[in-house]
This record gives sequence, structure tokens and C-alpha cells, in this order.
Amino acid sequence: MKKKLIVFMSLLCLYQMANANTIHSNDSVIVHSGSIQPDADNAGLILPKGFGALIVTSSYGKPRHIAITPEGYLYVKLAQPFNGNGIYLLKDKNGDGKIDDAIGFGNYGGTGIALKDGYLYASSDENVYRYKLNNQHEVSNPNDPDEIIHGLLNRREHESKSITLDNSGNIYVNIGAYSNACQVQDRVPGSPGLKPCPILDSAGGIWQFKANQMHQTYGDGIHYASGLRNVVGLDWNTQTNSLFVMQHGRDQLHDNWPKLFTVQQSAELPAECMYEIHKGDNAGWPYIYYDQIQHKKILAPEYGGDGKKTAGEDAINPVMAFPGHLAPDGLLFYTGKMFPERYKHGAFIAFHGSWNRAPLPQEGYYVVFVPFKDGKPTGEWEVFANGFAGKPPITSARNAHRPCGLAQGPDGSLYITDDNKGAIYRIIYTGK
Repeated sequence: MKKKLIVFMSLLCLYQMANANTIHSNDSVIVHSGSIQPDADNAGLILPKGFGALIVTSSYGKPRHIAITPEGYLYVKLAQPFNGNGIYLLKDKNGDGKIDDAIGFGNYGGTGIALKDGYLYASSDENVYRYKLNNQHEVSNPNDPDEIIHGLLNRREHESKSITLDNSGNIYVNIGAYSNACQVQDRVPGSPGLKPCPILDSAGGIWQFKANQMHQTYGDGIHYASGLRNVVGLDWNTQTNSLFVMQHGRDQLHDNWPKLFTVQQSAELPAECMYEIHKGDNAGWPYIYYDQIQHKKILAPEYGGDGKKTAGEDAINPVMAFPGHLAPDGLLFYTGKMFPERYKHGAFIAFHGSWNRAPLPQEGYYVVFVPFKDGKPTGEWEVFANGFAGKPPITSARNAHRPCGLAQGPDGSLYITDDNKGAIYRIIYTGK
């Protein structure tokens, strides 16, 4: 009997060793990064030592935001429908890290997508839907989603409706301002700002809705935060139990106010800001902007500012400020175990890249990391993944890969979407 037990335990040990790189979930298999190899050139990216990258697919339109199931399936929201589908469920069935199976559904474009409590949430530029998931996190009603929010403003400028959810049954939706600086004539040199800005009653902020209530409109939601020109990247920080957002700062200081701002100032200002948001907060747009060089809230020129006058005493301060016009489109707080400990609870930000820094070179097109300590950023940030747009100097984004969405895989790997050339990257830690 003892010999049989020893033989059985030996066989069991060999079986566990042979399957050390897989986790079985029903009939699904998650392949750990130990069996995934980076592309020979790290997918063209420049990464910190010990990290590798691969392109998992570039075959399904222009992916914006992305969500990943416990099985490692990818739900991708497309800017516009591809072959009639605005959402794709992508799978790697053979475990080589590359997508080899795809199911499309949802005949609308958009940006937002999220997984929470047995549902997939997805947004168009006017509505938010949810889909019921089965026990393998596959959508069970692809042609008949629940409409939980409808009738959100879309004026074809800053129209994307990014979303995130908290742990109390609420969903948060960005409604971007359909304006640069709330001028009487938008983006016209010398045009004054409207005061009060009429846009702020229905846009330029974050709205909170119930995640399980059908057919909500503005009247059912809470105007959670205002004075935010446009937020594409946002995430719920589970460590602080609060909402964090990345604002796109205003454009064209020199173009519209050449007597007040030099080309150099216009290229660097104003900051792209990270805010920690609580109910009732006001970030100050359009009346002010944040100057990361002076470390001050500055009165906007449309409202009598000259680049030096401060204002916005009632507006919140950013928790981090980055150079201007980098276009932060993705925000993710890292909670995985794959990356070294210093990355735990820190923030990754996908910068989509600038368009209006000329005649200076364009900037951005990378993913940065912001270390956090005790729920607050340390004040330092670093470029984590670069090379999406090729070698500098960058003069045009036309042929560049442009980072947009971020998601964390079940093994702790980091996924990055590119909504210009259509690639989806996966970054793993190899320690080599």
C-alpha cells in the first residue's frame, strides 16, 4: 500500500510540474507568461530591463479601450465598427500569445468597455450598454444588450464616452466638452470666453449613474465632477477607493493669443493633469488651466488672463501634472503580481501623442509609469514603454502606432491598444 502511495504521489508531482504553466477554468486555459515569448524585436518597443513585448494581433480595426476576463480573453471596443462589429472577443486558443479566434458583435463604434460583476459594459458616443456574461465570461446576449444610459451629448468634438465602475454599484461616464476653451467662436483668435460657460451643464465633466438601472438619462445621473475639458483615461483606484482621471488640457494658446504666448510656451502649456476626483469637485475648465512650469492655476486668456494671473481658488489641484498636448487616453492602476513590487498600486498612463506642438517636434506616443505610495503619487514619473511612433524626432502621427487603452491580464501582464495602426501589445516581465 505504501509503495502504491509513493508511486501515486510521484506521478502527481510529475503532472503538476508538467502543468505548472497553465490554469484551467472550466474548459478554458490561461497560459502564464512563462510559456509566452516576446517578439524578437520586443514588438519595436523600448522597455525597462527585464521586460519583453509582443503584438498579439493587428487584425481587428482600431481598438480603443480594452477589458480582459479571468480566462485571459480580450474584449476590445473599436473606434468604428470593423466588418460590422464594434466589439470583439479575442482568444488565444493554442497558448502562443497570439490571437487565433475572434467573435464580433455590437454594431456601434465608441471607446468605453469594462467588466464588472458578471456583466460587460460598453459605450457608444451617446449610450452605455451592458451584456450578461456566462460562467466563462462570454457574452450571452450579443444582439440584445441592456441599455442602461442613453441620450448623452455628442457634438462630434471630444465625443468619446469613457467609463469605469466602483465597487458600490456605480458607473462613471466622461462627457467631454464640445469646445476648446468655451469661446464665443470656438478656436477663433481673440474670441472671448462665455461666462458662465453654458457647456458645463451637460458636458465638460464626469457623471455618475447606477450600473444596474435601465434607460437612465441625465436626470437620473449625478453630476459628479465639473470643469474637466475632456477625460478619456480614467480608473477606479481600489487602494484609495476613489476615482482618478486624466484630463486633456486646452490647445492653441499661441494660435489664438499670439501677443500673450510664444510658440514655445504654447507647445509646453498647459499641463495634462491627473486628478483624484470626489463628488462635487470642480477642476476649473474653461476659466483656468494648470501651468506645470509655474506650478500654479492660471486664468485663461479668454477670461482676461495673461499667462501670469492666477485664479481658480475654488478649483481642485492636480495630483500630477505632465507636459502639454501629450493626450492621455488610458489610465490603469496596476494590481498584478507579475511585475516587480515597485509597480504595485502605481499608475500606467497611455499617451496618445500630440498634434499641435509645431514647429517643435511632436511628443508623447508612449506609456508612462507613476509610482504611488500610500495612495498618492510620489511626484516622479518615467517613460515605461516607448518606440510606438518610431525614432524621434516625430513630425507627424500619420504612420505612428498611438497608445490608447490599457488593461491588466490575469497573470499580471500589461495590454496596450493602438487605435491608429490597430495593434494590441502585451508586455510581460521575464526578469532577463
